[in-house]
Amino acid sequence: MFSTQLQLKFTSISEAKIAAQSLCELLKSRITAFNLQGVQVTVGKNGDLAISVRFDEAESMIKFEEDLPTILEDIKNAFVFKSSRFSGVCVLSFEREAMSTSVTISADV
Repeated sequence: MFSTQLQLKFTSISEAKIAAQSLCELLKSRITAFNLQGVQVTVGKNGDLAISVRFDEAESMIKFEEDLPTILEDIKNAFVFKSSRFSGVCVLSFEREAMSTSVTISADV
């Protein structure tokens, strides 16, 4: 699995929250277009915003990274922030999912 990691540092948590909402909408709209396998957006208390995007194929990751300037364009116009990015191969990814094994039976006659 491949991953792109973005780290954005805003001047306040308020700015990071607003930027996170905008980025979440943009990323959700691109799930199918870039064949995203997972997305995680985290806001830190000091105005940090961390975004992790996972892909099954390197080609999908490369295509996504080519579109990053467009994805970040509105945020760059609205806020002052520092950013860094790196791409890599996921070594470990774990998410526990809730699962119900019960079956409801209705006795409607």
